[in-house]
Amino acid sequence: MKRMLQSIFKTFALTLVLVSTALISAPAQAKTSPVYTGYFSDKAVSGYDVVAYFTDGKPIEGDSKYAHTHAGATWLFSSAAHRDLFVADPAKYSPQYGGYCAWAVSQGKTASADPAFWKIVDGKLYLNYDADVQKKWEMDIPNFIQAANKSWPELLNE
Repeated sequence: MKRMLQSIFKTFALTLVLVSTALISAPAQAKTSPVYTGYFSDKAVSGYDVVAYFTDGKPIEGDSKYAHTHAGATWLFSSAAHRDLFVADPAKYSPQYGGYCAWAVSQGKTASADPAFWKIVDGKLYLNYDADVQKKWEMDIPNFIQAANKSWPELLNE
């Protein structure tokens, strides 16, 4: 039994070393992804239906049976009608800054965004990291949008 446990431990340790080495030597991502999807997902906006913000005035989870691939991400919708609206004009419905937190982008950084913290300003969808960040962002939306619009192209190249 002791030999078997030692063998399992050695195999585990060797696997851990190999995986760690591969991760350390892997090339860094050259550019920020234009659409935020998280580390272990390809879903834009955490799988929420971006059209629903405009048509229903609230976040609604999408359904994989109404999926569409755009800009390297999978976008989910709550209905075929919403998917079709998005396909016809993705720029109209896509969140600004690829779904990254609008306030973070205004600060020259990227951060994830929570679909529950959103606002439509001048016909454009903006997402924020959380309630506290959204409160900061709402204190001066026009200037934060102006700053984010300046920093966003540079952030894509980082």
